[in-house]
Amino acid sequence: MSDTPDRAKDGQTVSALMDTIGQRARAAAARMSLASRSVKDQALRAAARSLRAREAEIQAENTKDMEAGRAKGLTPALLDRLALTDDRIEAMAQGLEAVAALADPVGEVMGAWDRPNGLRIERVRVPLGVIGVIYESRPNVTADAGALCLKAGNAAILRGGSESIHSSSAIHACLVDGLTDAGLPEDAIQMVPTTDRAAVGEMLTMTQYIDVIVPRGGRSLVERVSAESRVPLFKHLDGICHTYVHAAADLEKARAVCLNAKMRRTGICGATETILVDRQIAASFLPPLLDDLAKAGCAVRGDLQTQAVSGAVEPATDADWDTEYLDAIVSVKVVETLDEALAHIAAHSSQHTDCILTEDQEAAERFLTQVDSAIVMHNASTQFADGGEFGMGAEIGISTGRMHARGPVGVEQLTIFKYKVRGTGQTRP
Repeated sequence: MSDTPDRAKDGQTVSALMDTIGQRARAAAARMSLASRSVKDQALRAAARSLRAREAEIQAENTKDMEAGRAKGLTPALLDRLALTDDRIEAMAQGLEAVAALADPVGEVMGAWDRPNGLRIERVRVPLGVIGVIYESRPNVTADAGALCLKAGNAAILRGGSESIHSSSAIHACLVDGLTDAGLPEDAIQMVPTTDRAAVGEMLTMTQYIDVIVPRGGRSLVERVSAESRVPLFKHLDGICHTYVHAAADLEKARAVCLNAKMRRTGICGATETILVDRQIAASFLPPLLDDLAKAGCAVRGDLQTQAVSGAVEPATDADWDTEYLDAIVSVKVVETLDEALAHIAAHSSQHTDCILTEDQEAAERFLTQVDSAIVMHNASTQFADGGEFGMGAEIGISTGRMHARGPVGVEQLTIFKYKVRGTGQTRP
């Protein structure tokens, strides 16, 4: 593995490098669209075997990234995202096998009907084409994104961040092993071999080669991509997720869910950032909840009612209700009613994932219906906002947009459709 991954190959400019990558991806996409399920699944399973066989190499490359990250002063949450343990490498391998086990969406007939004139019309799933994925410090995205694009019959151009370049390159080599094993084009999953930020700028204008881009990273990355891209996007800007503890909640269940929703992994987009508590249960629920959070090392920023429960609670500012902490910090607010909780979420949610904890089915259904987020939950941790947990094998990201992909973007969301029309010689009058 090169220690200078930001050097363009053969002295090429970044523009020339990206143009070459785009041409190769477009050619590979044409072949991938025709690949059978058995061949695609063979590639995925071979890539999983390669991940396991190359575990020591992957960890050696990850060590380089971790050392550089510590020297750079990355936060503990970002270092956790970057780290590749034995279990995480095995999880990546299992993720590839899980994607292989999924039904192949390509060729699925989504609808079919006959017209009075005898025309037979079918709406059929087809690959999107070339998917560009721009991500930062999570090297496992390399495996997830590559696998999902492959399964859906697409080609992928992956551009990981400088923090994870060695780890991501090692994982990418395993995906290429899988493609080679199955006789598929190596160019079907390409990794941009430079950390030069200009490569991102090039991708955002490659409309002749890239059909959709998925930005997966922090706010600054997504804002830049949103502002500059000429290519359509699947994206979410923030993960400002809420957990609302309703008056009819099972309080022991709610304590466990709130703690998990915030603290299981604080650096993921599905982590709860604001906990809303109904006033009717605040006196009995807040003291043990705040104690749980303190013992777990979580700082709490609360409104006046929450501050009155514990001197350790810092005053929440207006900005706190609109902040994705991605850290062991949570904002807590006492609300009078379900209506107030709904109003707060409507004003401050990023439309990613929001949850209600209650045993009142009518309140739950109202929440699930009225909250306009990509994922709405009842009595479950917001940390389940993940394609793998949805049974999708993996995800390439979460979309909060209003195009055809919303929520976890999995294999099915990486396809589009076309119409097949069969006639017997009809002419239009």
